[in-house]
Amino acid sequence: MEGPQARELFFSCQPAETAGPDEQARFVYQAIADFLETEGGSLESVVTETIFLRNHSDVEPIRAARARVLAEREGLPHRPARTEIEQPPLNGANLEVLIHAVLPNASPLQLDSFEAETNCSCRECARSHGLSIRVGGEDRLVAGGLYGAGENAYDQTHAMFEVAEKLLHQAGMEFSDVMRTWIYLPEMERDYADFNRARREFFESRGIDPVPASTGIGAGLIPPEHDVCLGVYAVKSDPPTQRIVMTTPTLNEAPEYGSDFSRGMRVEESNRVSLFVSGTASLDETGETVYVNDFEGQARRMLLNVEALLKEQGASFSDVVSAITYLKHTEDAQRLREIFQEAGYEGFPNVLVEAPVCRPELLCETELLAILPRN
Repeated sequence: MEGPQARELFFSCQPAETAGPDEQARFVYQAIADFLETEGGSLESVVTETIFLRNHSDVEPIRAARARVLAEREGLPHRPARTEIEQPPLNGANLEVLIHAVLPNASPLQLDSFEAETNCSCRECARSHGLSIRVGGEDRLVAGGLYGAGENAYDQTHAMFEVAEKLLHQAGMEFSDVMRTWIYLPEMERDYADFNRARREFFESRGIDPVPASTGIGAGLIPPEHDVCLGVYAVKSDPPTQRIVMTTPTLNEAPEYGSDFSRGMRVEESNRVSLFVSGTASLDETGETVYVNDFEGQARRMLLNVEALLKEQGASFSDVVSAITYLKHTEDAQRLREIFQEAGYEGFPNVLVEAPVCRPELLCETELLAILPRN
């Protein structure tokens, strides 16, 4: 994406299936470094990484292989916002990596890192980290893999949001500056209601209106003692960043059935107009699931809803730069790819992974980022 302030790259990388997780990871990160160099950047350009793992037990060899490649390429002066989750890639590999990189048009990339202390002593909580990126006259904060202490998902959700708030405060922001969140729960059916209750309480206590765009999805977490994980994207500028809640007649508003997120968020950023479409599935205008036990019907309704959200903002699938699609049953993968091709939902990085969706009857869900040029 070519903007007035910077080039922004969105890409994913899949390894071959023949090697072990460490060799696959080495291949992936070497390929990422090579690709960035061909685009005039380097590993220093990376601001976010999402690593989709086949098995959470592979995380240590993958981290070790990543570290070796970074050392060979003279390392990184900063820590990108990184999320590592167990959501098996549908191509059969041990991992897939989704990258966002920023290459300023003029001065070097301006970054600042922040750490947040938590009440949890586990290794992952000790890594709680946010990265601030200066683009034009605005600041962005990205963070991933955030956890909170507590005996259950309700308590951990409150604590997790408080960790994110600490990072935001260090960057001179408030939670009201958050435009997009990602929520991962390993026990979706057990914990989703308690998570939603805690999120609503937190947002009400902070006066968050409008609520951010969001995805709440099933995933295995790296620290098994945790029940919920968070990623955030925030933007702040002077004058304040303009945002518009994205709506469509094909969907009702999620807070009406107790889930506090916006269907999408249009954000007028200095380098781009961003359309953050939340995790979207086969729901109708009343919030009910449609096409129960009909995968093809669900996939087409999911795309109809996404297309309608984009159309209301003068956009289409051709404006999408990055997507993630979650599939409950891997045997539906080939038909899903065919439906995507028929609908024109292609031509951009779209990571396909296995994951349970927020309702047991839902078979697929997709989220995306579309970008329109600045006027």
